[in-house]
Formats: sequence, C-alpha cells, structure tokens
Amino acid sequence: MYVEQKKERIHELIEELIEELNKYAYEYYVLDNPSISDKEYDKKYDELLRLEKETAYILPYSPTQRVGDKVLSEFQKYVHKGRLWSLDKAQSIEILREWHNRNEKIIQQYNDTHEDQLPKISYIITKKFDGLTINCTYDESGVLTKAATRGTGLIGEDITQQAKTIKSLPLKIKNSHFIEVHGEAIMTKKAFQEYNKTTDIPLKNLRNGAAGALRNLNVKETARRNLSAFFYDVGYNEGGAFKSYTEMLNFIKEMGFPVDPYIKHCSTVEEIEKEIEYINSIRNDLDYDIDGIVIAIDDMKTRDILGYTIKFPKWAIAYKFEAEEATTTLLDVEWNVGRSGRVTPTAILEPIEFAGVTVKRATLNNMDDINRKGVKIGSQVFIRRSNDVIPEIIGVVEESLENSKEIEVPKYCPYCGSELIQQGVHYFCENTLSCKPQMVKSIVHFASREGMNIEGFSEKTAEQFFEKLNIKSIPDLYRIEKEDLLTLEKFGEKKASNIINAIEKSKTPELSSFIYALGIPNVGKKTAKDLVKHFRSLEGIQRSTFDELLSIKDVGEIVAKSIIEFFRQEKIIKSMNELLELGITPVVDNLEVKEESPFMNKTVVITGSLHNYTRTDIKEKLESLGAKVSSSVSKKTDFVLVGEEPGSKFDKAMELGVKIINEEELEQLTKG
Repeated sequence: MYVEQKKERIHELIEELIEELNKYAYEYYVLDNPSISDKEYDKKYDELLRLEKETAYILPYSPTQRVGDKVLSEFQKYVHKGRLWSLDKAQSIEILREWHNRNEKIIQQYNDTHEDQLPKISYIITKKFDGLTINCTYDESGVLTKAATRGTGLIGEDITQQAKTIKSLPLKIKNSHFIEVHGEAIMTKKAFQEYNKTTDIPLKNLRNGAAGALRNLNVKETARRNLSAFFYDVGYNEGGAFKSYTEMLNFIKEMGFPVDPYIKHCSTVEEIEKEIEYINSIRNDLDYDIDGIVIAIDDMKTRDILGYTIKFPKWAIAYKFEAEEATTTLLDVEWNVGRSGRVTPTAILEPIEFAGVTVKRATLNNMDDINRKGVKIGSQVFIRRSNDVIPEIIGVVEESLENSKEIEVPKYCPYCGSELIQQGVHYFCENTLSCKPQMVKSIVHFASREGMNIEGFSEKTAEQFFEKLNIKSIPDLYRIEKEDLLTLEKFGEKKASNIINAIEKSKTPELSSFIYALGIPNVGKKTAKDLVKHFRSLEGIQRSTFDELLSIKDVGEIVAKSIIEFFRQEKIIKSMNELLELGITPVVDNLEVKEESPFMNKTVVITGSLHNYTRTDIKEKLESLGAKVSSSVSKKTDFVLVGEEPGSKFDKAMELGVKIINEEELEQLTKG
C-alpha cells in the first residue's frame, strides 16, 4: 500500500514538473517573457529527467521528449483528416483586384437571392512564411499525437519526432476535441548562422535548412538546427465551428501555439496594397524568411459560399514578393585587415540589382568557409541579403566551375607587405605598429565612447594621426602636443584644444572602460564590467587564472582563453605600463545598478543604426542599467531606442504608443 502511494506521488510530481516546465517553455519561446532564470529551469528539468529515469514513467508531452536522440529507419505515411490546400498566387495588384472583384460579385449575387445576408467583405492579412508546412494532430486529451508534412495535401509523412524538437511547439494543449493545426516550420537567420559555424557542409538557405531538418531520419540533426514555427490554421476540428478566421487565430493563440503578431484587417485593394508595401519594406529586418503575404476572407460562411477549385480555395490568395536570393559572378576577392590583424576576404561581384539596391560586394568568412562552399573566382554564386547588411555568398552554381580558378590567400599583407601567418582557419598580419588598418581601428576602438571616451575622435582623425603624426601605438596618443595637431588638415585652434582636453580628461576612466578599450578579443563592455566586479583591480584581472575566469557568470572557455593569452603578450604588458606611466589612472567602477536608473526593470527594444554603439555594446550598457533588452515590440515594451533608418519596430512602437528615445536622450537619461 505504502509503495503504491509513493509511486503515485512520484507520478504526480512528474506530471506537476512537466506542466510547470511546459509553461516556462511557452513563456520563453512564444511570449519572449520568461518568469524564471535558465539556471532555475535547468534545475527543474534535471529533476524531471532523474525521476523519469528512476521510474520509467515518461509521458509523451514531457519536455525531455524534445531532445531528438533517435535515428529512424524510414518515414511513415500519414493521411490528413483535413486537406491541406495550396494557395493561388498573384504577383501584381491587377490580379489581386480581379480576385477581389470576383469575390464581391459572388457575395452580391448571394445576398440578392438569399434572406441570410453575407457580411461586407473583410480580409485578414498575414505573412507568407518561407519554410515547410507542418500538420500537428492533437487528441481528445490535448496531447500531440502526430506531426506530418503537407505531402500531396491529402497524404504526408510522419515527422512527429522531428517536430518535437521545435521548442515553441506545444506538446499538450488545453483542448478536449480532436484537431489538426497547420503551421510553418522555419529556420531563423540566427539559428542558420549558428549552425553554419559548426557544420562541415553549410546550409545554402533558410528554407532548405528547415525542410532538410524535418525530412532527416537522424532526429539529433534536426534538433541541431534549432527550428521555430508559426501556426495559422485549424484544418480539422471536431469541436465547435469557428465563425471567423479572427476567432480561429485567437483560439490557436490561446492554445499556446506561436502566432505571428502581424495580423491586419483590410476591406479594399488599396488597403491591401499598403500592407504589401509595408511588409516588403520590413522584410529584410525579420529574423526569418517570408516570400509574400496571404490574404484570406475572415467570415467562415462567406468562405463556404465561395468554395474551392480543384487546387485552391477561392477565398484566399498569396501575393508573392521577388526572390531574396540572386545569382551573379564572383569577379575577384579583396583582402582586408581588421583591428586584431586578421586578414579577411571580401567577394567582388559583378553588379546586380537585388532587394532594391545594387550589390557589388559580399561576405566570405574565411578560407575554410570558401573551401566548404566550393567558391572560385569566375564562378556563378548564390547570394543572400538580409537586415540591410553586406550580402553573404551561400553557395555556388556547380555548372559554372569549369572555367573558374581557385581563390588564393595572399602571402603578404595587402597594406604593409608583412608576411602573413596562419592561425587555425584565419590569417594574420603581426605588424601591429606599422600596418595602417590595424593601428587606425585600434585607436578608434580605444577612444570610443564605451572605451576611453575621447570626444571628437573619428576614424579620419585616427588616419591623420597615423600618417602625419607617426602615431604607431596607443601610448603615443598621450604624447601628442597641441602644436602637432595644428599641422593637420582642418585642425584649427579650437578643434586642437578640444582634442587635447578630451585626451587629458580620458586619463581617469572607469576600470571596465579601460579593459574594454584595450581590445581584448571576445571581451565586450559587459564582460569587462563582470571582470572588474569580480577582481576589483587591474592587477587582479592580469593575474587571473583560467579556473577563476570560468567561475564568472557568462565567461566561457573561449573568453577565458582570450584574456589569459592577451595578458601574456610582452607588447601588451609594455603598452599598458607605458599608459600607466603617462598618467592613465583607472578607477574601479561602482557597479551596483542604481535603483533610480530609469531603465531599472524596464523592457527596451533597439532599432536602426546607432552612431556610438554596436548592438552588443548598447545591449550590455542597457543591461548594466537594469534593463531587459528584447527583440520585439509589444504592449509590455517600455522604451524603443531608435537610430538611423529604423525598421518595423519603430512603426510598431508608434502604433502602440511606446516611448521612443534616441541616442542623445539615452545619454541624458543615464547621466550621473
């Protein structure tokens, strides 16, 4: 009796933990509003895992079933309860107008001959996601029993194990009727980039990344791709019928499925056209791919009257955008030197009009990346452009390789002529003193606002210092005389005085600013603050051991190794000692976040290009002030920090009445 009671209690505890962890996962992956820390979640997850192993009591909707450690022998067929329809497509406003006019005509004809009138036409606009359609089946107890691909629309393939690796997909919902819910599995740009960093065969695009993941018999590989999903339709429902698409979408959201927040009501072609322009304008800002919008009639009775063709529903249509990928010829490769001395390749392309701009250059990460992608000079390459940044080459047209030639790493630095050395997959110029790009970028970083905060400093100023004043090291900055500056172009009495005063003023920086300014690889401002908070002195950081560094939250092996190796370099020690002898006196930060900080416990979203901060730096600054930095704007957002050329987040903030601030206002709010 006692044993049975104990067993029952453990089963109850397992069920409680599952419900709790699934709730936390929903908060984290769907709402982007976690209520517990990762550490607390992991502790509860490990407890659940332990209890399941001890009892062998494992429920199909347990979060431990998402791990994807199976290799399946084959795909099984699955017959959908409700058909998954394709959509008719339009690529012009004229075609949309014809479709709209046809709808209005049929509705008018119905209303002329029936007492029960159809409502005035109303459309719901949603994004058309460029991924892989999935159909998820839930039984009468709300448990996910099957996930399948679209297939023919009538019969798909069982991908239940693969779909369970999608962390935002609920494994159990609070519903008591058998239903099928349709969604689109996608791979985000962030997940795509992270995956390609660690794989031998890089993915060519996001859609193939998602489709290949779900159609992979090795479920562990699916899990590695870290897929996401959006849901938008109930294809089969044994519960109460929905009266409108709006009601259906609200139901999907209430059940805990991730639903894209962009849902617009329109009634005219002109309104639809405005939404097409808007979505097309924010397309590159999104963290996932879309290839158009979907326009669907809201009223379900109207849908029934309009009916279907053999292939498509008559009550919905997709408006397709131009492709986000393009093909052009790789003409040459240019090699550039960064602040750390790393020499990196940039592709020079045959100019092509693409995503609204003329593209002439593209990213090539390193020789390892080039070799894996098989890229060669003269070959046709696939390029992808996103977030208004330089496009990246994602693959090569195999048929174009016949007359192409290998890309060769230069033996000597293209700027100073020093012999390059190889470290892993990267090549470096070790001439830190006389190599202009390295020195200029190092000076600019050192003088930056988050570093020594030397006001009035720019890259152009740094170039003049290097070329005209022979500034070949950071300490040389503090040996500059006013008379030296007066010899430079566009340097008058006032500007020269301001620079000299700013250099003098920078001699008492916060220690974290000094550490950041030194340019330790992989150490941003937040990590610099964490180091100061832990060691409380420059000497303590210099003498730190590998294990001591690993004991600091958010400091991993790569960062710890970077710090250790940095402070072992003789030239670094020499340069630091010179700076201290020249009067640099770092002051240990007061790192306690002030309760009166206007950003304490506030949610901040950043959009547009900032002048004085990188995205990493501004995120670290805001977090040091007690803020939570989010990637999306909602009613819970407190501030939106806007830079140049803001994207859709700015429009969303305006729509919701969220407080908008610029960099200047940020500095005013954080003074003192």
